[in-house]
Amino acid sequence: MRAAVRTGWRIGAAAAALRSRAGRPLSQAAGEGGGAEGGGGSGSREAVERLVREHPVVVFMKGSPEQPLCGFSNAVVQILRLHGVEDYRAHDVLQDPDLRQGIKNYSNWPTIPQVYLNGEFVGGCDILLQMHQNGDLVEELKKLGIRSALLDADKDQEKK
Repeated sequence: MRAAVRTGWRIGAAAAALRSRAGRPLSQAAGEGGGAEGGGGSGSREAVERLVREHPVVVFMKGSPEQPLCGFSNAVVQILRLHGVEDYRAHDVLQDPDLRQGIKNYSNWPTIPQVYLNGEFVGGCDILLQMHQNGDLVEELKKLGIRSALLDADKDQEKK
């Protein structure tokens, strides 16, 4: 996965950020404001660390999954949807400028969206797309206990 991040950095992967409240399905979190709760500002390293570790799949994007506000954020949402990943945390960085800068500082990655799997930075839209295309995303989701919907779609195609 780290090689994919390095590759994405070289090709200038784009990024987008999503925002939601912990413990709630993403679809219920759309449009809620605010950053990380608790000590430190929403863009502090500690606050960002809590957010990336709050759930196995975390996305920082522009807008919400229901209404992405940039094409790259939309692409990340669509890739996750293709794999059947519905339970993830999304954070809208447009609602919180401190978080927007804080996540860039935390990952040392200049763009949004940013995707984290199990607390580990994966990359942005280009990296997620690359992982989708080469099958790595299916394997990474499996490590998180998430079965990609594409595996079931492949089985259905084989039956025909």
